[in-house]
Amino acid sequence: MLYLGPERADHNQPQHSSADWQQYYQQQAAIVKHPLLQQFYATGMVAASTPISQVPLVAIDFETTGLNADNNGIVSIGLVPFNLQRIFSSQARQWLLKPRFALSDDSVTVHRITHSEISSAPDLSAVLPELLPLLAGKVAVVHYRQIERDFLSASVKVRLGESILLPVIDTMELEARLHRAKPLSWWDKLRKRRQVSIRLDASRSRYQLPPYRPHHAVTDALASAELLQAQISHRFSPDTPVSELWC
Repeated sequence: MLYLGPERADHNQPQHSSADWQQYYQQQAAIVKHPLLQQFYATGMVAASTPISQVPLVAIDFETTGLNADNNGIVSIGLVPFNLQRIFSSQARQWLLKPRFALSDDSVTVHRITHSEISSAPDLSAVLPELLPLLAGKVAVVHYRQIERDFLSASVKVRLGESILLPVIDTMELEARLHRAKPLSWWDKLRKRRQVSIRLDASRSRYQLPPYRPHHAVTDALASAELLQAQISHRFSPDTPVSELWC
């Protein structure tokens, strides 16, 4: 995942209140026209009161050509199904894609995916019939939701003519609740203290999770899954309603 600050807005996604994703899915199933999206929404979503221990989860991560979904594309997708007790690594998937926009030198430096590697890769349109069923009915887990939400919405709209929106649990946002609840005081600023980092690697280290190679889609997805497991174990409960975690 390419990192950017947590102040960036979700500007590409459809507007929706996260109060009742179950109702939203029902409404979308009746509205959308494309068969892939009809099937996606018809699968349904768990009720907001469902304990997190009973929620089907899938960690996802995108590597992209840049940060703006309007003029950049997805280079790779990593996906790892899991629950609070187990990560189903044998079901992990990763797709290398040919983006609609050219790779930048900066993006190649970050995720180390080169022009030659994507020269024969498929377009996202060829992957969607496989990807969307793997996301259907599940709550996505990401670290900084604007990347996955913006890029998935924009990319699907280009291919299918309609956007997509799904509930996510953002492990970065859960860390921000704890470490960014209060701004630094003037005394902290005077002493040149920095805010606690809520980036993926720094967040994992606070829970004594091992370091992984960054900016590799399926590895970052796995890292986010393990981070959520640790966050629930240390700060929440298996009985926590999913509505307290998703957005």
